[in-house]
Amino acid sequence: MGSTAASRLLGFVRIAVVSAVFGGSGEADVLNLVFNIPNNLRKLMAEGALSSAFIPVLSGAIVTDASGDSSRRIVRAILGFQFVVLVPFLLVSVFFAQPIVDIVLNFPDPDKQAMAGELYRWLIHYLLLISVSAVLMGTANAHGKFLIPAVTPILFSVAVVASITILYRRLGIYSMAVGVLVGGMAQVLFQVPEFRTLGYGFRLSLRFNNPEFRTVMRRWLPVVATSLVYIVNQQVALNFASGLEDGSGSAVTNALTFWQLPFGIFSASITTVLFPRMSRQFAVKDLDGARESVRYGFRYLIALLVPSGALMALLSHEIVAVALQRGEFTVANTAMTGPVLIAYSAGLLSAGAFAFFQRFFYSQGNFRVPLIAACLAFVVDISFALWLKETRLRVVGIAAANSISFTVGLVYLYSTASRSIGKIGLVEILPTIGKVILSLAPTVTWILAFRALTGEWWRAGSTSGNFARLCVVGLGAIGILASMYYLLRMDIVDVIRRKKSGKDTGRDK
Repeated sequence: MGSTAASRLLGFVRIAVVSAVFGGSGEADVLNLVFNIPNNLRKLMAEGALSSAFIPVLSGAIVTDASGDSSRRIVRAILGFQFVVLVPFLLVSVFFAQPIVDIVLNFPDPDKQAMAGELYRWLIHYLLLISVSAVLMGTANAHGKFLIPAVTPILFSVAVVASITILYRRLGIYSMAVGVLVGGMAQVLFQVPEFRTLGYGFRLSLRFNNPEFRTVMRRWLPVVATSLVYIVNQQVALNFASGLEDGSGSAVTNALTFWQLPFGIFSASITTVLFPRMSRQFAVKDLDGARESVRYGFRYLIALLVPSGALMALLSHEIVAVALQRGEFTVANTAMTGPVLIAYSAGLLSAGAFAFFQRFFYSQGNFRVPLIAACLAFVVDISFALWLKETRLRVVGIAAANSISFTVGLVYLYSTASRSIGKIGLVEILPTIGKVILSLAPTVTWILAFRALTGEWWRAGSTSGNFARLCVVGLGAIGILASMYYLLRMDIVDVIRRKKSGKDTGRDK
């Protein structure tokens, strides 16, 4: 979580630089929406679908074959498979960039549409780099190594910030492409020493008939179907945003960047650690252990994501203004992005728990349920987005539809998980929910009182005074929440205390 927090904070620096240089509309819309294309496709060949199928099989091979021969065969075959699939795709993308972009984006301005096609021709190569990086990351995670993979994304943000700062006067919007490609390469190279230390190499294997690889493929294909639903869903939403008022695309992508801070620190970190653990538990048919892992993860998601969503919603305009409102990013851009962040924040817990329960089903080899959940969320999301974007909500409606769809999908996944391994235990989870609500009451009161006394200071943008105000109200809210968690003896406080005293148990790790 600490490494992810540092990475996400540098991500804020990255979007602050992009926003200051390119603003919140025009070229920024093109840049943000085009980069989301390879960023979405990575869910198929990188840490999404392929990792979901790859990690359980690799974890099982590590447990059952102490020699490491099976695990090395799996990794070599996966790397070979990525090159066989991605290299031809990248060649097609180079030669047919504009027709591809014309399908997925819909800028009313022809110049923007042409710029998007040219930028896509460069940015799409990030897909290969991040896919290789994800295999290295998944391999380390399966061996219980989390630090290096968690630190790796920091290099990406550093490369992008440096490239834009140094090159944007000469290359304009394409300075971002240079940073993305250099950052992707750095993510691979940084993980190589640990990858080799664990006994793996980069000799590709095209022998796709071995049992382990076939098992990965049997798992991967259903997950691909699920991920394709999400990719289509997100691209449709971005297509909707590109056709709305100028700045709508940047409002969506910027709001999602803030939203991904708590999502990445808490949800992704918890899921990253518990996914291999649940995979091992199901591999040895430890249903009691798997049931406890689900309860453990869900309780922590509630304790961490509910307050995070509330704080981001209450301080949405202030956060956006302090982080981004400088240079070409105006008060109007903040006013457009703030409500979008509020709408996304409402679904933070739903999205985090949805991803967690997906991995729960993947860890036991069940791919049908996540696919049904994805299709259900897709139908709900697109239906509400089509309606809400034509109301006075406009781009905010796209974010609201996303939150609604994840909530509906979570209800389905939770109820199905309860039936699959017995009751997960709402009785054990209800005390956590109650404590979170009690803790939020004084926290929300503090924020509302501060805002009432200080007014709409966010309109002045990114000033030192506004940064100090945000620190006071934000740190004050976190302090009140932490104090309430301590007084109410929340599970997370007990675990931190045990770790500090060296009395942590294996179950809590």
